[in-house]
Amino acid sequence: MKRQDQECRQLRALVQDLESKGIKKLIGDVQMPVAAVVVMACSRADYLERTIKSILKYQTSVASKYPLFISQDGSNPDVRKLALSYDQLTYMQHLDFEPVHTERPGELVAYYKIARHYKWALDQLFHKHNFSRVIILEDDMEIAADFFDYFEAGATLLDRDKSIMAISSWNDNGQRQFVQDPDALYRSDFFPGLGWMLSKSTWSELSPKWPKAYWDDWLRLKENHRGRQFIHPEVCRTYNFGEHGSSLGQFFKQYLEPIKLNDVQVDWKSMDLSYLLEDNYVKHFGDLVKKAKPIHGADAVLKAFNIDGDVRIQYRDQLDFEAIARQFGIFEEWKDGVPRAAYKGIVVFRFQTSRRVFLVAPDSLRQLGVEDT
Repeated sequence: MKRQDQECRQLRALVQDLESKGIKKLIGDVQMPVAAVVVMACSRADYLERTIKSILKYQTSVASKYPLFISQDGSNPDVRKLALSYDQLTYMQHLDFEPVHTERPGELVAYYKIARHYKWALDQLFHKHNFSRVIILEDDMEIAADFFDYFEAGATLLDRDKSIMAISSWNDNGQRQFVQDPDALYRSDFFPGLGWMLSKSTWSELSPKWPKAYWDDWLRLKENHRGRQFIHPEVCRTYNFGEHGSSLGQFFKQYLEPIKLNDVQVDWKSMDLSYLLEDNYVKHFGDLVKKAKPIHGADAVLKAFNIDGDVRIQYRDQLDFEAIARQFGIFEEWKDGVPRAAYKGIVVFRFQTSRRVFLVAPDSLRQLGVEDT
């Protein structure tokens, strides 16, 4: 009995000693990560360095919530050396010696290699490291100050609403002339990519059927997103500075360079985002569209400019949409019947001021339960 008492006293003394050294506090602070963050890299060490510095500026204070990985495709020595020079991240290397057989003449091999690399890296993070969520960045991106808080709020939405396939930090129509509100978020039927988070359960579904190339356009096919949608902010939380890459700078000057990177610290923790849940959003978005003034005619841009409040313009078909989009300067592109950034056929953007312009498909109002006036 005496021996037991003695052991108890020794144990109590040890616990008190540990508490005094702050171990109790340390254990209390240990938490499950919100998401792993992976930067997909290949051969651009200068770009990668700029990206890592941007991430570490905001990730260091939340490192336990967002463990950082660099995944390199291939063996470029400068990229490898750079990644290994940082203690704050984990380096992964994808070495793939299998020859690439393109399916059509003139295709770039790079798109095939990128798709293989993505599959390998996400399999590693979800299946080997067992993360529940992963945020994917590329080696030519800078992030906003509230990037991590935004994704923490997004993780809650992703868990609550299975009709959300991914959370993105990117708005295709996020050029500075088309955005105003750093708090505003939207649902979209079009996968934005460029800084996005998905869950393990979604990856388990996608991994076995992952495509040989063009993985982002593949995700935009209805047969793959299967009616699920994507959350994106009005004002981007990532900025893509990579003029030289696999897409050969084709969009850079017109669409990427003028993107507005958010510079406002939004308090996402206190924000009620329940309006984005599937059952609430149809009414929320429908009310915005309903209040917008309908305008018609070839001079719709001029009319939109002269009206103070929100406006809506109906387009007849894809060709008509492209003509209207061209006049405003937003993305004209569609994939599998869906315009970029569209929700139920509607593309929304700000025009010069805080006024919103809604480009509305013939069937959109019916889908939203809004009566055409």
